[in-house]
Amino acid sequence: MSAERILVLGGSGFVGRHVVARLAAEGRSLVVPTRSRERAKHLILLPTVEVLQVDVHDPLTLERLAAGSTAMINLVGIINERRRGDFDRVHVELARKAVAACRVAGVPRLLHMSAVNGDPSGPSRYLASKGQAEAIVAGSDLDWTIFRPSVIFGREDSFLNLFARLERFLWVVALACAEARFQPVWVADVAEAFVRALDDERSLRRRYALCGPRVYTLRDLVAYVGEVTGYNRPIVALGPRLSSLQARILELLPGKLMTRDNLASMTRDSVCDAEYPAPFDRAPQALEAIAPGYLAPIAALSRYSRLREQGGR
Repeated sequence: MSAERILVLGGSGFVGRHVVARLAAEGRSLVVPTRSRERAKHLILLPTVEVLQVDVHDPLTLERLAAGSTAMINLVGIINERRRGDFDRVHVELARKAVAACRVAGVPRLLHMSAVNGDPSGPSRYLASKGQAEAIVAGSDLDWTIFRPSVIFGREDSFLNLFARLERFLWVVALACAEARFQPVWVADVAEAFVRALDDERSLRRRYALCGPRVYTLRDLVAYVGEVTGYNRPIVALGPRLSSLQARILELLPGKLMTRDNLASMTRDSVCDAEYPAPFDRAPQALEAIAPGYLAPIAALSRYSRLREQGGR
């Protein structure tokens, strides 16, 4: 794949590392900008991957990175804001800068990560910013493809792993929006969709929703994680007022386990209204086939043993 050079924004993140590894396995030449090379050390050893410590939010830097590239993939995203305005900066403004950089550098192809329910008039700042970013990409003259996944799960996820940690230390789980519905999709399936779409003309100027094969309520997911980990705690569903109070308190704590913006996002079910997109010719993996491999006690013990071996203990 000689003259090809793909710029991957967010390539060191949860989804990004899977996309980069998959493309590198095909021998593709990749550039992965990152705020910290230390955070991207798992990619540095991949022979066709160049990791650069730069600020992609600087327009001139982004244009310089885009120069000579045949495609750009934007996977950058956040779930919570550290400070007000971060959603606009990370989702909306970066999408605008990415489109501009592609135009200046002559990059024809742009693959963009959005989210199910991304909507400029959405109920949360997260969903609204995702929708605004989509509009910017879709309004461009580039050969774009937009992906809109439901919540993404996998070994390094911050979704199922969060519940696993909470249930380990709590005797009872007080759960906001217990009946909110999700259709979780495996990170490897999402990565595969990006990789397959890259050279598939059928995906040009198309938006694809990505979901797993089954819909769950939030209560279902928390209960399932408890069963797999062995910490099957009672679940107390909170009403709207207590849910809002819980979110207001939790967003003040380090790590922001939940925010009022998260709560607002969950007022819309994160599900797909169609089957998995046909162009990718891949049946999505079920949660139950993957999650026990990293949530079950035997999986955690296996990881601990490997770490001890690596440490010479």
